Amino acid sequence: MPRTVQDILDHADELTSRFENYEPTPQDERDPEAFVALRDAVLSRSDAERSLKAAVDNARAHGYSWALIGSLLGTSGEAARQRYATRQRA
Repeated sequence: MPRTVQDILDHADELTSRFENYEPTPQDERDPEAFVALRDAVLSRSDAERSLKAAVDNARAHGYSWALIGSLLGTSGEAARQRYATRQRA
């Protein structure tokens, strides 16, 4: 949907007005510790996924089957292969 320059400027004016007229209420407050805990959990999961990928790659390099890897991961071998196999470029 193409927009004119005037449409964009009008929208910017509307956003500016909303920002300038915003009055926070006590219900708008959020605990920053909840954000920190969530961020830390996401980073931890990311580290765990990298570690798991490296372990799967190592297991495959040492001849372990996708079926065995999948069983250790709690999934099928095919699901493990789809998630962790190194994709070959065409």
